[in-house]
Amino acid sequence: MRRYRRNNMSGRTRKLVIGGVALAIAGGAFAISTGVSSAGENCVGLDQALRQNLQFIAGQRANPDALSDARIANRQAVVDLINQRRQVAGCNANVAAEVPGAAAPAAPAAPAKPPASGNGNAGNAGNAGEVVCKGSTVTLSGEAGAPFASSGTFPIGTILKVTNLDNNKSITVKVATPSGSCVLLNNAAFEQVREPGKFLIRRAVIEKVG
Repeated sequence: MRRYRRNNMSGRTRKLVIGGVALAIAGGAFAISTGVSSAGENCVGLDQALRQNLQFIAGQRANPDALSDARIANRQAVVDLINQRRQVAGCNANVAAEVPGAAAPAAPAAPAKPPASGNGNAGNAGNAGEVVCKGSTVTLSGEAGAPFASSGTFPIGTILKVTNLDNNKSITVKVATPSGSCVLLNNAAFEQVREPGKFLIRRAVIEKVG
């Protein structure tokens, strides 16, 4: 009688242990699958931000000037930070700069004047200007200091308004340094319009003010 009870108890214990292990494995599999899916969403923005920063560095090396070394050093710090975030998110795409064939052209005259009616979302308190660089994405230049912009399209001193359509935040900044993009925001400016955890503004309206 005692032996039978012992065997019965050990059989129950064995079933409980096996059941617990199965639940732990299932729970672990669920955690892993959800982690991978969210990392996949983050990787798209991180990879694009990395590509733009690498392209900027390549453009500076192809057409250097007196400030290129400082700009490259600042942008490399941004690249290192993005790579750290990519590693944490599990991003493994091979990201490289696109060929900077037409890097940083001389600043052209103001673009042909489109109707300045705006696009309904831009401009508050009479601060709307003509929409330029349609379809451009905006990322950060990695430069410190008070809010300002860098541009390869507009000369230094141009005032631009950047609106993030994903959160309707805007900032008006002056172009202070050249770059290989329509507009890049330095760290302080980017912080005012970014979405948390994102290094790229995909849906942006860029306006030339004044």
